[in-house]
This record gives sequence, structure tokens and C-alpha cells, in this order.
Amino acid sequence: MKNILLKIEYDGTNYGGWQIQDNSPSVQQELQNVLSDVFNQSITLIGCSRTDSGVHAVSYCANFTVDTTIPAEKISYAVNHLLPYDIKITSSSQVSDDFHARYNAISKTYKYYFYSSPFSSPLLNNRAWQVKKRLELEPMKTAAKHFTGTHEFDAFCAVGGQAKTTKRTIFYSDVTYNEFLKCYVFEICGTGFLYNMVRIIAGTLVSCGENKLDPNSIPFIIDSKDRKKAGITAPAHGLYLYEVTY
Repeated sequence: MKNILLKIEYDGTNYGGWQIQDNSPSVQQELQNVLSDVFNQSITLIGCSRTDSGVHAVSYCANFTVDTTIPAEKISYAVNHLLPYDIKITSSSQVSDDFHARYNAISKTYKYYFYSSPFSSPLLNNRAWQVKKRLELEPMKTAAKHFTGTHEFDAFCAVGGQAKTTKRTIFYSDVTYNEFLKCYVFEICGTGFLYNMVRIIAGTLVSCGENKLDPNSIPFIIDSKDRKKAGITAPAHGLYLYEVTY
């Protein structure tokens, strides 16, 4: 038996998220179906995290065990042509028998894309959040810095999460502007994230960019543990799981 690590890129538009569910197609189910057919055995994927409906991934990590003579690095080639156009394996490799895509993760990095325009962009449809009001970069950068460190993020967590604790450590948090895409890019890296946490932070940063919220009020919002004091939950289609480190 081999333990195989897959790195997967997908467009989440047509899926109810990564995890298998009864009422919507999922990325996990699509992959498992194809892998089971290729190896002629039941395959169960272990994902590095859940992603919500409509969320995308640049490098989602998942592992599975399989009895096969196919070299690990060739599995992506054997599988990709059978996958739908919006899911592809970017690399496959053999890892130690005790490797677990979720529990062995050291950090996860997400990026959130949004742009300011009264008109929607055809090129960014289902790829970035359109904010119709004018945004200022500096207040958003100032606000983003306040999220670094170890905090209890109750104010930035949606109801319905299953985490045992709200304490998370954020290593990096910043907002930049991409000239080519004409987009703002919020990037955040941490040990892990609560349910809708990145999207709520993104919505809060936009409130700061619109001058609706003082960027230096972020520490007080964190300390309040009051979800009502934070911003809205930004739409799922602007969010990307960018990188997982082990």
C-alpha cells in the first residue's frame, strides 16, 4: 500500500465545496469516483480542510492509500484526462505511511480577490468580489496587520462551525493591489481558520477601505468576541486556498 499526496487545483463555482454532501456535487466526490475507477478499488481521500461552496483552490492537498504499481509521480497523468475541466491534479507524490493531509498541516495560506468598480468585470466573474464603492488601500493594509498574532477569533466566526476552540495564530496578513488584474488581494497565513473566518475578515477590511470602519478598531473587535461588530461575510467566489505547508 502506498500513501499518496495530491496537490489539486480547482474552480469551485460548480461545487458545493470540497467535502462530500448529499445535496450538491463536491470536489472530493468527483476525484474519488475517478481515482476508484483508475485503480479499480475504493478510494477515500483525506482533505487538508473544508472549503465552502464556490471557493476555489490553487493548491489543495489531499492524501489516500492505494495498492498500485503505478509510480506516485505518474498518478496525476493517469487521472487528469478523466477529471472534469474545472478540477486538475498539479502533482502527485508518495509520502510516509503516517502522513495526514489535515493533521500534519503547519500552516494554510488563503488569498481573497476583490475590486472596486461600478461595473462588473467579465474576466473576474466568479473569480473576485465586485465592490461598487471606492476603496482606499492604506486603511485596509493597516487593518490587516492587526490580525497577526494569537487571538480568539469569535468575532470573525460564523455560526455552524465545529471547532473546539476559537484560538488561532496568524503569521501574516496584508492587502496589496494587483495592477494587471486591477484587483485588491488580501493574503492571510495562519495555523488554521474558523468557519467563514477569512471571508468575514475580508468583509471587515472592505468596510475599512470604504471608511465605514476605523482600521485601528480591529483589536477592540477581536477582544469583544462579538460577531456583530465585525464586517459582512464576503462572497465565497473571491476566496482561494493558496498554499498548505507541512
